[in-house]
Amino acid sequence: EVQLVESGGGLVQPGGSLRLSCAASGFTFDDYAMNWVRQGPVKGLEWVSGISWNGGRTYYAESMKGRFTISRDNAKNTLYLQMNSLKSEDSAVYYCAKDDAAVGRGGMNYWGKGTLVTVSS
Repeated sequence: EVQLVESGGGLVQPGGSLRLSCAASGFTFDDYAMNWVRQGPVKGLEWVSGISWNGGRTYYAESMKGRFTISRDNAKNTLYLQMNSLKSEDSAVYYCAKDDAAVGRGGMNYWGKGTLVTVSS
């Protein structure tokens, strides 16, 4: 069974930082690209970032470039999202999602249950 468990969300002030983690199990982690997506109250569902099986390729939505960094530790079967310079519009439930391709930009049939990020003063 594919399992994806996000953690690291919480309350942070505007301009602050958070690092999200996603613990993966039930599949060969380093065979697949991974993604982060989010669901916010205003913009709705947005794809955030993706990373290839070995971290050699990364992809970002335009609004995330320069602020967010996706990475992975294959030895720990863990995906990360470092979020800096957070804005109120970044408030959302963040989900990690397994890609069906090795390099990324494929389908995302498996999602975690999400972790809530709230950016507020």
